[in-house]
Amino acid sequence: MAEKKNDTDALSEKDGVNNPPKHLSEKAATAIKQKRKQVVSIESLVGELTSGNTTALSKAITLIESEAKQHQHISKTLLQQCLQHTVPSFRIGITGVPGVGKSTFIERFGTHLTQNGHRVAVLAVDPSSTVSRGSILGDKTRMEALVKDSNAYIRPSSSGSSLGGVARKTREAIILCEAAGFETIIIETVGVGQSETAVHSMTDFFLLLKLAGAGDELQGMKRGIMEMADAIVINKADGDNIKAAKLARTEFNRALHLFPPKESQWAPKAMTCSALNNEGIDAVWKSLQEYLEIVKDNGYFSEKRKQQNRFWLLQTIENTLQQQFFNRPDIQKAFEEQLKKIHQQETTPFEAAEYLLSMAT
Repeated sequence: MAEKKNDTDALSEKDGVNNPPKHLSEKAATAIKQKRKQVVSIESLVGELTSGNTTALSKAITLIESEAKQHQHISKTLLQQCLQHTVPSFRIGITGVPGVGKSTFIERFGTHLTQNGHRVAVLAVDPSSTVSRGSILGDKTRMEALVKDSNAYIRPSSSGSSLGGVARKTREAIILCEAAGFETIIIETVGVGQSETAVHSMTDFFLLLKLAGAGDELQGMKRGIMEMADAIVINKADGDNIKAAKLARTEFNRALHLFPPKESQWAPKAMTCSALNNEGIDAVWKSLQEYLEIVKDNGYFSEKRKQQNRFWLLQTIENTLQQQFFNRPDIQKAFEEQLKKIHQQETTPFEAAEYLLSMAT
Protein backbone atom coordinates (compact mmCIF):
# COMPACT_ATOMS: atom_id res chain seq x y z
CA MET A 1 0.00 0.00 0.00
CA ALA A 2 1.39 3.43 -1.00
CA GLU A 3 2.51 5.64 1.83
CA LYS A 4 0.52 8.86 2.14
CA LYS A 5 2.67 11.94 1.47
CA ASN A 6 2.95 14.65 4.08
CA ASP A 7 1.17 17.86 2.98
CA THR A 8 4.10 19.84 4.27
CA ASP A 9 6.54 17.93 2.10
CA ALA A 10 8.03 20.06 -0.71
CA LEU A 11 7.36 17.21 -3.11
CA SER A 12 3.73 16.80 -2.08
CA GLU A 13 1.06 17.34 -4.74
CA LYS A 14 -1.29 20.27 -4.45
CA ASP A 15 -4.73 20.69 -5.89
CA GLY A 16 -4.59 22.36 -9.29
CA VAL A 17 -6.80 25.06 -10.81
CA ASN A 18 -10.42 24.01 -10.98
CA ASN A 19 -11.75 23.07 -14.40
CA PRO A 20 -14.34 25.33 -16.06
CA PRO A 21 -17.96 24.73 -14.99
CA LYS A 22 -19.44 21.59 -16.49
CA HIS A 23 -22.12 23.52 -18.35
CA LEU A 24 -19.37 25.09 -20.49
CA SER A 25 -17.85 23.04 -23.26
CA GLU A 26 -14.08 22.82 -23.54
CA LYS A 27 -14.23 24.88 -26.74
CA ALA A 28 -16.26 27.63 -25.08
CA ALA A 29 -13.92 27.73 -22.08
CA THR A 30 -10.90 28.05 -24.38
CA ALA A 31 -12.60 30.87 -26.29
CA ILE A 32 -13.23 32.75 -23.02
CA LYS A 33 -9.60 32.40 -21.97
CA GLN A 34 -8.38 33.60 -25.38
CA LYS A 35 -10.75 36.57 -25.28
CA ARG A 36 -9.49 37.58 -21.83
CA LYS A 37 -5.87 37.36 -23.03
CA GLN A 38 -6.79 39.34 -26.14
CA VAL A 39 -8.37 42.21 -24.17
CA VAL A 40 -5.36 42.42 -21.87
CA SER A 41 -2.91 42.41 -24.79
CA ILE A 42 -4.82 45.15 -26.66
CA GLU A 43 -5.00 47.37 -23.57
CA SER A 44 -1.30 46.82 -22.95
CA LEU A 45 -0.43 47.54 -26.58
CA VAL A 46 -2.51 50.73 -26.63
CA GLY A 47 -0.88 51.87 -23.39
CA GLU A 48 2.62 51.36 -24.74
CA LEU A 49 1.74 52.88 -28.12
CA THR A 50 0.20 56.05 -26.66
CA SER A 51 3.26 56.51 -24.46
CA GLY A 52 5.35 56.81 -27.65
CA ASN A 53 6.80 53.30 -27.77
CA THR A 54 7.74 52.75 -31.44
CA THR A 55 8.03 48.98 -31.00
CA ALA A 56 4.38 48.89 -29.91
CA LEU A 57 3.51 51.14 -32.86
CA SER A 58 5.18 48.69 -35.27
CA LYS A 59 3.28 45.77 -33.72
CA ALA A 60 0.00 47.67 -34.03
CA ILE A 61 0.60 48.54 -37.71
CA THR A 62 1.52 44.90 -38.40
CA LEU A 63 -1.82 43.85 -36.88
CA ILE A 64 -3.88 46.21 -39.02
CA GLU A 65 -1.95 45.20 -42.15
CA SER A 66 -2.58 41.52 -41.46
CA GLU A 67 -5.16 39.81 -43.64
CA ALA A 68 -5.65 36.97 -41.12
CA LYS A 69 -9.25 36.72 -39.92
CA GLN A 70 -8.23 36.38 -36.26
CA HIS A 71 -6.52 39.78 -36.43
CA GLN A 72 -9.42 41.71 -37.95
CA HIS A 73 -11.38 42.07 -34.69
CA ILE A 74 -8.19 42.95 -32.79
CA SER A 75 -7.28 45.68 -35.27
CA LYS A 76 -10.77 47.20 -35.10
CA THR A 77 -10.67 47.33 -31.29
CA LEU A 78 -7.14 48.72 -31.44
CA LEU A 79 -8.11 51.55 -33.78
CA GLN A 80 -11.19 52.44 -31.73
CA GLN A 81 -9.13 52.74 -28.55
CA CYS A 82 -6.39 54.75 -30.29
CA LEU A 83 -8.79 57.31 -31.79
CA GLN A 84 -9.27 59.10 -28.47
CA HIS A 85 -5.50 59.48 -28.04
CA THR A 86 -4.63 61.02 -31.43
CA VAL A 87 -2.77 64.35 -31.47
CA PRO A 88 -3.40 67.16 -34.00
CA SER A 89 -1.16 66.47 -36.96
CA PHE A 90 0.04 67.81 -40.30
CA ARG A 91 -0.22 65.13 -43.01
CA ILE A 92 2.16 65.66 -45.92
CA GLY A 93 2.08 63.61 -49.11
CA ILE A 94 5.29 63.42 -51.15
CA THR A 95 5.47 61.93 -54.62
CA GLY A 96 7.75 61.89 -57.64
CA VAL A 97 9.12 59.58 -60.28
CA PRO A 98 11.72 56.93 -59.29
CA GLY A 99 15.17 58.49 -59.17
CA VAL A 100 13.94 61.96 -58.22
CA GLY A 101 15.50 61.55 -54.77
CA LYS A 102 12.42 61.08 -52.59
CA SER A 103 14.19 59.08 -49.87
CA THR A 104 17.12 61.52 -49.62
CA PHE A 105 14.74 64.49 -49.57
CA ILE A 106 12.52 62.94 -46.89
CA GLU A 107 15.54 62.11 -44.73
CA ARG A 108 16.89 65.68 -44.91
CA PHE A 109 13.41 67.15 -44.50
CA GLY A 110 12.55 64.86 -41.57
CA THR A 111 15.87 65.54 -39.83
CA HIS A 112 15.29 69.29 -40.21
CA LEU A 113 11.92 68.90 -38.47
CA THR A 114 13.18 66.71 -35.61
CA GLN A 115 15.99 69.17 -34.95
CA ASN A 116 13.31 71.82 -34.51
CA GLY A 117 11.39 69.79 -31.93
CA HIS A 118 8.92 67.94 -34.15
CA ARG A 119 8.10 64.23 -33.99
CA VAL A 120 8.00 62.82 -37.50
CA ALA A 121 6.51 59.57 -38.79
CA VAL A 122 7.31 58.45 -42.34
CA LEU A 123 4.97 55.94 -43.99
CA ALA A 124 7.01 54.93 -47.02
CA VAL A 125 5.28 52.76 -49.58
CA ASP A 126 7.45 50.40 -51.64
CA PRO A 127 6.28 49.03 -54.98
CA SER A 128 5.29 45.36 -54.98
CA SER A 129 6.31 43.01 -57.73
CA THR A 130 3.35 42.07 -59.91
CA VAL A 131 4.96 38.65 -60.39
CA SER A 132 6.23 37.58 -56.96
CA ARG A 133 4.13 40.04 -54.90
CA GLY A 134 7.35 40.78 -53.03
CA SER A 135 8.71 44.17 -52.01
CA ILE A 136 12.22 45.33 -51.16
CA LEU A 137 11.14 47.66 -48.32
CA GLY A 138 14.47 49.44 -48.43
CA ASP A 139 13.55 52.90 -47.16
CA LYS A 140 15.08 52.25 -43.75
CA THR A 141 18.43 51.49 -45.37
CA ARG A 142 18.21 54.62 -47.53
CA MET A 143 17.36 56.87 -44.56
CA GLU A 144 20.24 55.88 -42.29
CA ALA A 145 20.33 59.10 -40.24
CA LEU A 146 16.59 59.50 -39.79
CA VAL A 147 16.05 55.89 -38.74
CA LYS A 148 18.40 56.46 -35.77
CA ASP A 149 16.59 59.63 -34.70
CA SER A 150 14.60 59.13 -31.48
CA ASN A 151 11.99 61.67 -32.65
CA ALA A 152 11.40 59.91 -35.97
CA TYR A 153 9.67 56.71 -37.02
CA ILE A 154 9.92 55.06 -40.44
CA ARG A 155 7.53 52.35 -41.55
CA PRO A 156 8.04 50.88 -45.02
CA SER A 157 5.04 49.00 -46.35
CA SER A 158 4.32 47.06 -49.49
CA SER A 159 2.00 48.85 -51.91
CA GLY A 160 0.29 45.63 -52.96
CA SER A 161 -2.30 46.27 -55.64
CA SER A 162 -3.75 49.43 -54.09
CA LEU A 163 -4.49 52.52 -56.15
CA GLY A 164 -1.71 55.06 -56.50
CA GLY A 165 0.83 52.86 -54.78
CA VAL A 166 -0.60 53.65 -51.36
CA ALA A 167 -0.55 50.73 -48.96
CA ARG A 168 -3.99 49.27 -48.24
CA LYS A 169 -3.88 50.18 -44.55
CA THR A 170 -2.04 53.50 -44.75
CA ARG A 171 -5.09 55.42 -43.50
CA GLU A 172 -5.26 53.32 -40.35
CA ALA A 173 -1.49 53.59 -39.88
CA ILE A 174 -1.86 57.40 -39.87
CA ILE A 175 -4.29 57.15 -36.94
CA LEU A 176 -1.90 54.90 -35.01
CA CYS A 177 1.03 57.27 -35.62
CA GLU A 178 -1.05 60.21 -34.38
CA ALA A 179 -1.98 58.21 -31.27
CA ALA A 180 1.74 57.59 -30.68
CA GLY A 181 2.30 61.35 -30.56
CA PHE A 182 3.74 61.99 -34.05
CA GLU A 183 2.35 65.35 -35.13
CA THR A 184 3.99 65.38 -38.57
CA ILE A 185 3.07 62.46 -40.84
CA ILE A 186 4.87 62.06 -44.17
CA ILE A 187 3.41 59.66 -46.72
CA GLU A 188 5.74 58.73 -49.57
CA THR A 189 4.11 57.25 -52.66
CA VAL A 190 5.62 54.96 -55.28
CA GLY A 191 5.31 57.55 -58.03
CA VAL A 192 5.44 55.21 -61.01
CA GLY A 193 2.53 56.61 -62.99
CA GLN A 194 -0.52 55.38 -61.07
CA SER A 195 -3.25 57.78 -60.03
CA GLU A 196 -2.12 59.84 -57.02
CA THR A 197 -5.72 60.55 -55.98
CA ALA A 198 -5.47 58.17 -53.04
CA VAL A 199 -2.55 59.91 -51.34
CA HIS A 200 -3.95 63.35 -52.15
CA SER A 201 -7.20 62.37 -50.42
CA MET A 202 -5.47 61.44 -47.15
CA THR A 203 -3.07 64.37 -46.77
CA ASP A 204 -3.27 68.07 -45.92
CA PHE A 205 -0.42 69.11 -48.21
CA PHE A 206 0.67 67.47 -51.46
CA LEU A 207 4.32 67.95 -52.48
CA LEU A 208 5.52 67.00 -55.94
CA LEU A 209 9.25 66.38 -56.49
CA LYS A 210 10.62 66.99 -59.97
CA LEU A 211 13.91 66.81 -61.84
CA ALA A 212 15.32 69.40 -64.21
CA GLY A 213 16.33 68.43 -67.72
CA ALA A 214 14.52 65.08 -67.60
CA GLY A 215 11.75 66.01 -70.02
CA ASP A 216 9.42 66.60 -67.11
CA GLU A 217 8.74 70.27 -67.83
CA LEU A 218 6.23 69.72 -70.64
CA GLN A 219 4.72 66.63 -69.02
CA GLY A 220 4.32 68.55 -65.79
CA MET A 221 2.32 71.27 -67.50
CA LYS A 222 -0.43 68.80 -68.27
CA ARG A 223 -3.46 68.75 -66.04
CA GLY A 224 -3.64 66.05 -63.41
CA ILE A 225 -0.93 65.68 -60.85
CA MET A 226 0.11 69.36 -61.16
CA GLU A 227 -3.41 70.45 -60.31
CA MET A 228 -3.26 68.40 -57.12
CA ALA A 229 0.17 69.70 -56.08
CA ASP A 230 0.36 72.38 -53.39
CA ALA A 231 4.06 72.88 -54.15
CA ILE A 232 6.63 71.64 -56.65
CA VAL A 233 10.23 71.12 -55.57
CA ILE A 234 12.93 70.65 -58.22
CA ASN A 235 15.41 68.41 -56.46
CA LYS A 236 19.11 67.82 -57.25
CA ALA A 237 19.70 71.53 -57.85
CA ASP A 238 23.44 71.19 -57.38
CA GLY A 239 26.65 71.07 -59.40
CA ASP A 240 26.18 71.51 -63.13
CA ASN A 241 22.42 71.12 -62.71
CA ILE A 242 21.82 74.41 -60.85
CA LYS A 243 21.14 76.45 -64.00
CA ALA A 244 18.75 73.85 -65.41
CA ALA A 245 16.94 73.63 -62.05
CA LYS A 246 16.39 77.40 -61.92
CA LEU A 247 15.07 77.37 -65.48
CA ALA A 248 12.70 74.49 -64.61
CA ARG A 249 11.49 76.42 -61.56
CA THR A 250 10.58 79.37 -63.78
CA GLU A 251 8.75 77.13 -66.26
CA PHE A 252 6.78 75.36 -63.55
CA ASN A 253 5.80 78.63 -61.88
CA ARG A 254 4.44 79.85 -65.21
CA ALA A 255 2.49 76.64 -65.64
CA LEU A 256 1.03 76.85 -62.12
CA HIS A 257 -0.41 80.29 -62.87
CA LEU A 258 -2.48 78.77 -65.70
CA PHE A 259 -4.51 76.59 -63.33
CA PRO A 260 -7.70 77.81 -61.62
CA PRO A 261 -7.34 79.16 -58.05
CA LYS A 262 -7.49 76.51 -55.34
CA GLU A 263 -10.29 76.33 -52.78
CA SER A 264 -7.64 76.66 -50.09
CA GLN A 265 -6.82 80.21 -51.36
CA TRP A 266 -3.20 79.05 -51.48
CA ALA A 267 -1.11 79.83 -54.55
CA PRO A 268 1.16 76.83 -55.29
CA LYS A 269 4.74 77.63 -56.23
CA ALA A 270 7.85 75.87 -57.50
CA MET A 271 11.10 75.84 -55.55
CA THR A 272 14.57 74.33 -55.93
CA CYS A 273 16.57 72.33 -53.43
CA SER A 274 19.49 69.96 -53.12
CA ALA A 275 18.68 67.20 -50.66
CA LEU A 276 22.17 65.81 -51.16
CA ASN A 277 23.79 69.07 -50.01
CA ASN A 278 20.98 69.90 -47.56
CA GLU A 279 20.22 73.17 -49.37
CA GLY A 280 16.75 74.69 -49.69
CA ILE A 281 15.11 72.33 -47.17
CA ASP A 282 14.43 75.16 -44.72
CA ALA A 283 12.70 77.19 -47.46
CA VAL A 284 10.45 74.23 -48.28
CA TRP A 285 9.39 73.87 -44.64
CA LYS A 286 8.71 77.62 -44.36
CA SER A 287 6.46 77.37 -47.41
CA LEU A 288 4.52 74.52 -45.78
CA GLN A 289 4.13 76.57 -42.59
CA GLU A 290 2.77 79.49 -44.63
CA TYR A 291 0.24 77.14 -46.21
CA LEU A 292 -0.78 75.76 -42.82
CA GLU A 293 -1.32 79.25 -41.40
CA ILE A 294 -3.49 80.29 -44.36
CA VAL A 295 -5.73 77.20 -44.44
CA LYS A 296 -6.24 77.17 -40.67
CA ASP A 297 -7.23 80.83 -40.68
CA ASN A 298 -9.73 80.49 -43.53
CA GLY A 299 -11.20 77.19 -42.29
CA TYR A 300 -10.08 75.10 -45.28
CA PHE A 301 -7.91 72.83 -43.10
CA SER A 302 -10.90 71.48 -41.15
CA GLU A 303 -12.96 71.26 -44.34
CA LYS A 304 -10.20 69.22 -46.03
CA ARG A 305 -10.18 66.84 -43.05
CA LYS A 306 -13.93 66.34 -43.50
CA GLN A 307 -13.30 65.51 -47.17
CA GLN A 308 -10.61 63.03 -46.13
CA ASN A 309 -13.00 61.29 -43.71
CA ARG A 310 -15.70 61.10 -46.39
CA PHE A 311 -13.27 59.59 -48.90
CA TRP A 312 -11.98 57.09 -46.30
CA LEU A 313 -15.57 56.05 -45.51
CA LEU A 314 -16.48 55.53 -49.17
CA GLN A 315 -13.25 53.62 -49.87
CA THR A 316 -13.79 51.36 -46.87
CA ILE A 317 -17.35 50.57 -47.98
CA GLU A 318 -16.16 49.89 -51.53
CA ASN A 319 -13.33 47.61 -50.39
CA THR A 320 -15.54 45.73 -47.94
CA LEU A 321 -18.28 45.15 -50.51
CA GLN A 322 -15.73 43.96 -53.06
CA GLN A 323 -14.17 41.58 -50.54
CA GLN A 324 -17.54 40.17 -49.47
CA PHE A 325 -18.60 39.80 -53.10
CA PHE A 326 -15.56 37.80 -54.22
CA ASN A 327 -15.45 35.69 -51.04
CA ARG A 328 -18.77 34.06 -51.93
CA PRO A 329 -18.22 30.52 -53.31
CA ASP A 330 -21.07 30.86 -55.83
CA ILE A 331 -19.59 34.10 -57.15
CA GLN A 332 -16.13 32.54 -57.42
CA LYS A 333 -17.54 29.62 -59.44
CA ALA A 334 -19.65 31.89 -61.66
CA PHE A 335 -16.71 34.23 -62.15
CA GLU A 336 -14.58 31.44 -63.64
CA GLU A 337 -17.47 30.31 -65.84
CA GLN A 338 -18.05 33.82 -67.17
CA LEU A 339 -14.33 34.25 -67.75
CA LYS A 340 -14.30 31.12 -69.94
CA LYS A 341 -17.28 32.45 -71.91
CA ILE A 342 -15.46 35.73 -72.48
CA HIS A 343 -12.37 33.87 -73.77
CA GLN A 344 -14.61 31.82 -76.08
CA GLN A 345 -16.34 35.02 -77.25
CA GLU A 346 -19.70 33.77 -76.02
CA THR A 347 -20.29 36.92 -73.97
CA THR A 348 -18.74 40.33 -73.30
CA PRO A 349 -17.05 41.52 -70.09
CA PHE A 350 -19.92 43.97 -69.58
CA GLU A 351 -22.60 41.29 -69.84
CA ALA A 352 -20.59 38.98 -67.59
CA ALA A 353 -20.22 41.72 -64.97
CA GLU A 354 -23.95 42.46 -65.12
CA TYR A 355 -24.72 38.76 -64.63
CA LEU A 356 -22.35 38.43 -61.64
CA LEU A 357 -23.72 41.57 -60.02
CA SER A 358 -27.28 40.32 -60.46
CA MET A 359 -26.34 37.29 -58.33
CA ALA A 360 -25.55 39.58 -55.40
CA THR A 361 -28.96 41.28 -55.43
